[in-house]
Amino acid sequence: MSTDHAVEESIDAAADAVGAAWPLHSFVTANPLAGFEDRPFHEAVADAERAVGGDGYPSADVFRRAWEDGRIDSDELRSRLREHGYAADPAVTLDQMADAESTEADGEETTVTDRVDAIVSKWLAAFLDEGRAKWPMPNREKGFYRAFQSIAPHDGDVPAGDEIATLPDEPVDALRELLSERPVGEWRDVFEFHLTALPGWTGLVKHRAEADDIWQSTYPVTLAGYLAVRLAVADALDAPVAPDGEENDAGDGVPLAEVWLSAWEASYRSALVDELTAASASLADADEDDGRPDAQLVFCIDTRSEVLRRHVEAAGDYETHGYAGFFGVPMRYTGYGDDRPVDACPPIVGAAHRVTDRPTAAAADERDRHDRWRDVLGAGTSVVKALKSNAATAFSFVEGTGVGYGAALAARTLLPARVHDALDAADDRVPDDHEFCEPALDHGPGADGDLPAGLTLEEQVEYAANAFELMGVEQFARVVVFAGHASETANNPFDASLDCGACAGNPGGPNARVLAAICNDDAVQAELRERGIDVPEDTVFLAGEHNTTTDEVELYGDVPESHEADVEQLRADLEVARAGAAAERAGDMGADVDADAAVRETERRAADWAETRPEWGLAGNAGFVIGPRALTDDLDLDARAFLHSYDWTTDPDGDAIEAVLTGPMVVTQWINAQYYFATVDNAVYGSGSKVTHNPVGNVGVYQGNGGDLMTGLPLQSLTSADDRPYHKPLRLSTVVHAPVDRVAGVLADHDELTELLDNDWLSLTVVDPQQDHRAFHYERGGEWTVIANPDDELAASAVAPSVADD
Repeated sequence: MSTDHAVEESIDAAADAVGAAWPLHSFVTANPLAGFEDRPFHEAVADAERAVGGDGYPSADVFRRAWEDGRIDSDELRSRLREHGYAADPAVTLDQMADAESTEADGEETTVTDRVDAIVSKWLAAFLDEGRAKWPMPNREKGFYRAFQSIAPHDGDVPAGDEIATLPDEPVDALRELLSERPVGEWRDVFEFHLTALPGWTGLVKHRAEADDIWQSTYPVTLAGYLAVRLAVADALDAPVAPDGEENDAGDGVPLAEVWLSAWEASYRSALVDELTAASASLADADEDDGRPDAQLVFCIDTRSEVLRRHVEAAGDYETHGYAGFFGVPMRYTGYGDDRPVDACPPIVGAAHRVTDRPTAAAADERDRHDRWRDVLGAGTSVVKALKSNAATAFSFVEGTGVGYGAALAARTLLPARVHDALDAADDRVPDDHEFCEPALDHGPGADGDLPAGLTLEEQVEYAANAFELMGVEQFARVVVFAGHASETANNPFDASLDCGACAGNPGGPNARVLAAICNDDAVQAELRERGIDVPEDTVFLAGEHNTTTDEVELYGDVPESHEADVEQLRADLEVARAGAAAERAGDMGADVDADAAVRETERRAADWAETRPEWGLAGNAGFVIGPRALTDDLDLDARAFLHSYDWTTDPDGDAIEAVLTGPMVVTQWINAQYYFATVDNAVYGSGSKVTHNPVGNVGVYQGNGGDLMTGLPLQSLTSADDRPYHKPLRLSTVVHAPVDRVAGVLADHDELTELLDNDWLSLTVVDPQQDHRAFHYERGGEWTVIANPDDELAASAVAPSVADD
């Protein structure tokens, strides 16, 4: 093996220790321990603790509160404790866990490694800046390693900067030279030691190195370049280059915390499955309803949609469905007037099309009004920025405008609801881009390796058919709405974390507009009829966007005169649903307001720049239910479950359930894992308090004025008070309503799914409507356990297939 290949192979292996991190403006929720998913969960968290120092389990206090609140079934807990050889007395084991937890404060003095961290993070922040810096780092076009080489001789914090400048030009060559005295077998450990020293920054580098965007193509950075810089600085400061050799041996036994966690999860899952098995039986006995609903609304599977869907259904004769919020269209989207596109789809899918908003001739007046306002606003912003940053005018500018700025600051601080009203009124006077634009779907080949523009007719038909087949939709209402979602918040670096996870931290409205445009196309509908999907001539598809902070739903699209009354009634009922959902959410956030004031409270939170918690986001997520809406429409799932519509009777070949399990289930597991780890150790896997956030380079936040990039969720998104989590740190419990052999067949074809299940990163239970609605729980190794009451005489006859069965 050549040494070049050895360097690259060692870097690739070491990089598994850090998860990829996305910039703040396109926040993607991901498992921070994604590189450890090939091993059992309890081993993975032990390995991660050794690598990055993060705790992998809730504290004894968190378990104690859950037990005392009745969230952990005592019989279930005692049974699991006995199974793993622990004392069956929960109180005794809680005391054991509490005694084992370290309570000593970290009083270590600054080390030479800390100096390395400070130097490297300073230059990473300068290099990876995405347009915020007034004076950008020079020579960035040469790449991070070469740019640092050119600056090192001028940085007083770096000794021997001239020597660093003489290292080989290529990072791999520099690494080989810097490690010349170490055997190749140690290189992976050396690289892992340095990659995990600043896992936030290296996670961003890892993402950028794999990204196909303008920042990476213009200012390239690689893990090899990062490591060459860090090892050069460590060598210059005579800092440790490799770990000290001490290992954190987790042993072969299952940790006590793992037993408590699994008992907590089993308690939650048991209650959920009991409700779903009862609902499944009721569903089979119910008379078939051939009535056509007044409207159908398709929401994202996001847990926040569960609340609004309940209130929408209560407001009128409406049918709701759940579907991944990018609506199955993996696109790179450029909005009207935007400087750059965004990938509005999960990273697991990857963008396949370029879609751009284009103005329509019929709405030229609206476009002109929008452009005039944008030009005035842009010109004013440019003038203000120039005056503020110019040394000759900065003082006089502040003197002259201080009173106005002071009044604005006071209003934002003391009267945020009034500010919301003012901004809302201004927004109403200026047309939004969706009022004069339509997504350009005309197909065209990509140039210079770029994605193709638009979509072919065949692709449009496929995306529409996939949506209806996955959801099991066979009957269409007069009005069908695809409702994406977005958040509204002020002064929040992590605002993208509250937008649509399925759209890679972007609003879902554009995706909804694309699918609505596809489904309204006559040629598409004709092709759908050939595939057995009969869209009535009087069905109109609209798009919409659900504001998850205020629960307002805005509808997009042209409404024909024949449907105006239907849509006006829908808008009125959506306002009723909004009030009900807002009251529920306000109560969850501790707001002491009555139902009539709840909408006002959510608007205040959206506009208040001092509000640390505009909404809860996906905090509380614990379950994923895949089945018909009738299975859950009588249940209040407390915004804790992702809901994906699926009808097993319309999926004889299992293609639809395969798509859901390999796509949305994996993405929800990423989301669940990020919330879990950010809750159990916010200092390592989260981002600490919003109060002390220091945004840097439009890519992340510091805590303080330097150090590692904090890439996880902030404390306020997870806790209701200090050390008291609002988010219950549980791994995802998936429940599927389908024949168990159909699900087992999917698992047999996808080793990546069985690996996640066998290693306890999530659980899977199947409620089988063909076997008297019994539940089957997946066990390690492809076995299934039949879940039944002790007096269930038919339990023994239920068939539980092996995952390998055909």
